[in-house]
Amino acid sequence: MRIVFSIGDIHGIGPEIILKSVLALPSGKDTCVVAGSFKALEFYRDRLDLPVELRQIGGADAIATIAPEPGVLHVLSVAEPDTVEPGTLSKTAGEIAMRSLETAATLCRDGVCDALVTAPLHKEAIALAGYRNTGHTDFLADFFGVSSQIMLFVDPVSGLKVALATIHEALAKVPELVRSMDLDGFFTTLAGSMQRDFRLESPKIAVLGLNPHASDGGVMGNEETTIIQPAIERLARSMQIEGPFPADGFFGAKRYLDYDLIVAMYHDQGLLPFKVLAFDTGINVTLGLPIVRTSPDHGTGFDKAGKGTASERSFLEATRLAATIARNRTQTTE
Repeated sequence: MRIVFSIGDIHGIGPEIILKSVLALPSGKDTCVVAGSFKALEFYRDRLDLPVELRQIGGADAIATIAPEPGVLHVLSVAEPDTVEPGTLSKTAGEIAMRSLETAATLCRDGVCDALVTAPLHKEAIALAGYRNTGHTDFLADFFGVSSQIMLFVDPVSGLKVALATIHEALAKVPELVRSMDLDGFFTTLAGSMQRDFRLESPKIAVLGLNPHASDGGVMGNEETTIIQPAIERLARSMQIEGPFPADGFFGAKRYLDYDLIVAMYHDQGLLPFKVLAFDTGINVTLGLPIVRTSPDHGTGFDKAGKGTASERSFLEATRLAATIARNRTQTTE
């Protein structure tokens, strides 16, 4: 597989964890290419004394001829900064991050690369660079013309998978969004991804309630009884899906160990327990795109940038999972 990395914010830990991941990946299996800044990668490689060989490539056509080599990272330069200043907010860094992302997405769209792994970017830096979409998910949705992407979080160590029904939304908006969304279609899409991307023939799905105690039968809200439960009952005839469960007791009693996938109704309901359980190894997978896209489940780490202390574990796992999903999708279409 050919995996392309977007470099993220060059003043964060993105370049460091990319370099460290290349050293940790198995040799001779996948080809790694980064769209971004050769100068920034060279800066961090030399500063941190990382034995990675950087090779600059002239364009997308050259990628098809690259063979996997241990410790080698091929770089397609999209822009170069005047200086590299770890831990600083920069318009230039925001510009490079987004040009990198667009180039990497194009390589996957055009079939040059098989999967995209995105290093963390800084939303304020991107806003300074004049971009309207300041996050990976929104940008990629617009780029591919997709309106129903899904955020899935995966821990490859424990197997925990958490999907979000709503993503970055104010809590005040969540109830109406849940009431208006196509839950049947949402759950069906998730089940299909579990089968296609993760090779789970009959995935077992748990759905969390929206309200405290899953509303206690309608005492604290009615979304469970009028929206969520009816959808589960309709789909239970064709898939393994159960709920809605009270979120606190579900995780407290470790019920998540009994299921292949947990669906949370809003961001913090799913991400708080997930990050407690899988902070260093968690991966973000964007479903609903025509390409494979994963990312580490952490930010730019400006406080650690350039110090050599950033852990590559999440980015490394994101790279491994991206290659696995790409292979699984290829096998499905054969």
